[in-house]
Amino acid sequence: MGDEAERATLFAKPTPRQSLPDISQPIANEHQQLTRTHEYRSGWSFYLVLAGVVTTIGSSLPVGYNIGVVNTPAEVIKKFCNESFISRYDMPLDEASMNVLWSFVVSIFIVGGCAGSVMGSVLADKIGRKWATVLTNLLSLAGALFFRLSRPANSVEMLILGRLLVGLSGGLTTSIVPMYLTELSPLALTGAMGVACPMGVNVGVLVGQVMGLDSLLGHPDDWPYLLAAFALPVIITLPVLFILPESPKYLFVVKRNETAALRELSRLRGVSSSVLTEDIEFLREESRAAAASSGEIWSMWRVVRDRRLTLPLLLVCSMQAGQQTSGINAVFYYSHTIFKQAGLSELQSQYATIACGAVNVCTALLMLQLLPRCGRRPLLLGSALVAALILAVLAACMRFIDAVSWMPNVCMVAVLAYVLVYGFGLGPIPYFIASEIFEVGPRPAGMAWGSLANWGGNFLVGMTFPSVRDAIGPYSFLLFSVVTAGLFVFQKMYFPETRGKTPAQVTQLCSRGFQSTPLVSPDLSDV
Repeated sequence: MGDEAERATLFAKPTPRQSLPDISQPIANEHQQLTRTHEYRSGWSFYLVLAGVVTTIGSSLPVGYNIGVVNTPAEVIKKFCNESFISRYDMPLDEASMNVLWSFVVSIFIVGGCAGSVMGSVLADKIGRKWATVLTNLLSLAGALFFRLSRPANSVEMLILGRLLVGLSGGLTTSIVPMYLTELSPLALTGAMGVACPMGVNVGVLVGQVMGLDSLLGHPDDWPYLLAAFALPVIITLPVLFILPESPKYLFVVKRNETAALRELSRLRGVSSSVLTEDIEFLREESRAAAASSGEIWSMWRVVRDRRLTLPLLLVCSMQAGQQTSGINAVFYYSHTIFKQAGLSELQSQYATIACGAVNVCTALLMLQLLPRCGRRPLLLGSALVAALILAVLAACMRFIDAVSWMPNVCMVAVLAYVLVYGFGLGPIPYFIASEIFEVGPRPAGMAWGSLANWGGNFLVGMTFPSVRDAIGPYSFLLFSVVTAGLFVFQKMYFPETRGKTPAQVTQLCSRGFQSTPLVSPDLSDV
């Protein structure tokens, strides 16, 4: 009887009162917390968006503005230079001397850009990405001040110094700002944030064209205000730069300040650092890679000597130089003439040129959506290949522009098509690609080399294009077509897709130089 009672007790279904203590709620809470931690994915945050907007308006826009604005008031400024030399030195300038002086005024901007690119490598590590960006804005404001005072002071020297300062600011911007923005971004958003700098440059060129209209600041007496107008957005955005976070990667990897890095990362993402496991792991990965380099300073010369970085450096520099030698500035130069030959009036041609700039801006906006979906490689290769073909067609059409009545219209369509295609790859991608290829240590030097190649390509085209144009006319676009086709071939052979990969993984893919097989992705889980 006792055994039966015991068996009944053991195998009976427990009633609620007989159940074990209910510990499901704390377990569920703990599981929910772990799930939230595991599933958290960094995305857009207030400070990330703010950094993109502020640097685009206050840093990148002035670069584009100063590239495009000087063409509109050129004849008026030349007259001012001549009058200044007569009144101060009693030395009138003949046409040859004026052309030399004007070439110097224009080219000193590019010289400043090259110098700023080299300085960016040092400043990015010495004072940090954020404070180096602040410095670029201060330099551009100083340049605007010299522009504004040059006519009251009757000083050509102030005009030249202003161009030099905004060039320095531009070189620093193209070297530092894309790096700063991509280092602030989570891996999935580096492409979108990388587009911010070239988009700002495109907007700046467009704003410069619009401000040069006669109805705005295109009047002959307004040229000092026209040259200095970019100072307004810089003044508005500069105070906001001071409250932006410093790059957590810079603090963690370069300065070895883990506490400050995690604090800035938490502020940037808008959540506690305890749930940022993926971001912190990326930081530790790059820190381990930097530690493996024996703690040496990554100078520009050291990057050149490191054979592991030979292919990445060539990819970046060829892409940056190819952006300029693809002929975009020459196309813009010819566009006004083409539009007039197509039957447009002077004012309509000016508006059509502005429309080309607007197309450039719109494609940059579309790239915010395309880059995360399509990746970098297909967009760059497609842009380079189609651009090369359009340039060849444009050369042929311009050769026979007077032979057929409808040929000017074909040329006009070709110009618009080229600007559109350029904006889908050749325009934005070279600006930020170095930040996705180089690890944190060599990144400033790699960005500096890329920026230097970009400004160098700009200088090369600016100095040689007038002579080449006079020698071979429309066939000069065939040279641009051949160069762009060569860029396509080289990038097709060696440029890996960087979307979704860490810089350490990309570096590993390209570590054997020309013997690398970057298009074959091995198991990189241990990188």
